[in-house]
Amino acid sequence: MTTLICGSLAFDNIMVFPDRFKNHILPEQIHILNVAFLVPEMRREYGGCAGNIAYNLMLLGGEPLIMATVGDDAAAYLERLDKLGLRRTHVRHVHGTFTAQAFITTDLDDNQITAFHPGAMSFSHLNKVAHAKTARLGIVAPDGREGMMQHARDLAASGVPFIFDPGQGLPMFSGDELLDFMHLANYACFNDYEAKLLSDRTGRSLEHLAAKVDALIVTRGGEGSEIHANGQRYEIPCVEADDVVDPTGCGDAYRAGLLYGIANGLDWLTTGRLAAVMGAIKIAHRGGQSHQTSREEIGARYRRAFGSLPW
Repeated sequence: MTTLICGSLAFDNIMVFPDRFKNHILPEQIHILNVAFLVPEMRREYGGCAGNIAYNLMLLGGEPLIMATVGDDAAAYLERLDKLGLRRTHVRHVHGTFTAQAFITTDLDDNQITAFHPGAMSFSHLNKVAHAKTARLGIVAPDGREGMMQHARDLAASGVPFIFDPGQGLPMFSGDELLDFMHLANYACFNDYEAKLLSDRTGRSLEHLAAKVDALIVTRGGEGSEIHANGQRYEIPCVEADDVVDPTGCGDAYRAGLLYGIANGLDWLTTGRLAAVMGAIKIAHRGGQSHQTSREEIGARYRRAFGSLPW
């Protein structure tokens, strides 16, 4: 089943400051802040929610189809997609822009200063869901504001079930707009902070919102996750990771597990557990797409944690 992944492709530029920010920022001079940090260590990772979700769904043996926008600097990312066999039929090059990217500086106390440039992501509305005629399932992940609204409306109008996954883009929307998303979507997924913000913005309880969709999923990091579906709440435990290296992209790996389970008709308990396995595999590696594993290895990991897996 072809799954349309609407979201961002981005570069994550990660720099390490071998000191502590607090040693270089004077609180009494914060009104005239002018600081520079020497960062001898830097790496660039392939990221963006659409790229991360599609990568993990590919590892599971799914059929991801990315819908995203990139800028003039995207050649290396596009070449990577080709090498991975990830179709980029609906990856649009927006001339005169940069690909979306984050610049993240981390100090020795794991404090972070981040700047994010949306670039081509702001033109995501130029992509039309109607052009992805083979899609049978979708996800609206963090992207340009107008693009997220349009893609949700278009997926609903075309009868393609989809997950609403606003992530860090949730604050862009008003309470009424979030209720519209929940009305259009078949499924919705948030982390615990986003779920609280959703309730605050809409003035609705999580239980009330869960009744608007077939399933509402809330992830809680190391405390596992929960799935509200069929009038029940399924508790999904966190899967122990081989190592805890980098949480970047763990949520996207989890969502790939959800999409695979939905596409293949797995029950919610199995789907949630598979999603948890994907998150545990990812967290042991740096970046959102550097982990390499086979479908068979994923299945073996699931069986070690939960028992038999129906594939």
